[in-house]
Amino acid sequence: MHGASVSSSVPPAAALGRRVIFLLALTCGVAVGNIYFPQAVSPLVASGLDVSPDSAALVVTAAQFGYAAGNFLLVPLGDRLPHRPLIVVMLGVTGAGLLGAAGAPALPGLIGASALVGVTTVIAQVIAPMAAGLVPDDRRGAVMGTLLAGSIGGILLARTFGGLAGEWLGWRAPYLIAAVVALSIAVALAFVLPATVPPSRQPYPALLAAPLRLLRQEPELRRSCFYQATVFGGFQAVWTGVALLLTGPVYGLGAQAVGVLALVSAGTMVAMPVAGRQVDRRGSDPVSLVAILGTLASAGVLAFGTLGGAAGLVALGAGTLLLDVAMQSGMIANQARIFALRPDARSRINTAYMTCAFLGGSTGSWLGATAYTRSGWTGLCALVAFLAVLALARHLLHRRTTAAARTGGQAEPVDDPPLRAPRRP
Repeated sequence: MHGASVSSSVPPAAALGRRVIFLLALTCGVAVGNIYFPQAVSPLVASGLDVSPDSAALVVTAAQFGYAAGNFLLVPLGDRLPHRPLIVVMLGVTGAGLLGAAGAPALPGLIGASALVGVTTVIAQVIAPMAAGLVPDDRRGAVMGTLLAGSIGGILLARTFGGLAGEWLGWRAPYLIAAVVALSIAVALAFVLPATVPPSRQPYPALLAAPLRLLRQEPELRRSCFYQATVFGGFQAVWTGVALLLTGPVYGLGAQAVGVLALVSAGTMVAMPVAGRQVDRRGSDPVSLVAILGTLASAGVLAFGTLGGAAGLVALGAGTLLLDVAMQSGMIANQARIFALRPDARSRINTAYMTCAFLGGSTGSWLGATAYTRSGWTGLCALVAFLAVLALARHLLHRRTTAAARTGGQAEPVDDPPLRAPRRP
């Protein structure tokens, strides 16, 4: 099995200590944060480079598309190349891209640098499979939880960091600070990461083809990808548009307001363990349904953001928190579903899943900026509701197909039962 081969290829001396695990969690947070802090900086970019707000939002879209491309092009290399040089080089290129963004004289250069950063900052998706093979089975869950907490912390703090640093020091400052942090972590990991032996000798083209083949072969993977692409698309649309709303005439606030609003989503960290236990107890599909309905409900709550003033801010806070909890809960349900499909190919399945998710997210970011420019905040909320309805329709179609298969005596997809760890021999 793939997971077994990873573990067996790692010498006993390569175990991860707590300090290294903490550094890896920090790395995950910093890497993921590079995708999210530009959302808070976007209005400052528009004024600093004298471009329209929807044109400045292309910086966010470029980073999202780059992240989707990086998931497809680079993450599979974790099965082919030693992890230490791969991670260090990716961090180094990310730092260089951030420096390029900080010094970009015009919008096209900034968009290009953002795309490069997006491609190489997929480091968290390389670290997770590596760490899973470097720790004993009885520590794997705790380590994965620590790494996920680091990623969530990066998502939560990135917009706050971007908004505050950009407001105080200018829009270039967050990029410069992020570059210094990325390069510093690269140097540290070059010394502390243990050496690993790649678990696969497959050529690079075969690694690239595997996620596409899995998408073609696994209907449950395609369904999970569709759920996350639509929900994450709505999530990204909101966070692209809310920066324009808060800094626009309705509220007239600074970019730091976006960062403060993002802190409301810290409640997600409390809700995630609950969602995970519900997946274990009830299965993935019920949690997926709740996540989709939560996304639809959040669109209704967020629509009251047009009220302005304190009431509007309360609606925005409640709506973004509900949307964040729904999106992250759906992520847990979807990954639990897909990781049960092919234990021997989890990295490549995750590559397919994350690529589709971020293609949906980057498209949602672009659609959100377009909807806000043409139809205002109400139009953006309608977009989020429409994406949630698409996911809901797909879910109801699956339930109808499953019911028809059950009554017809056909084989039923093994998805709904609660997930349990496989028995050990």
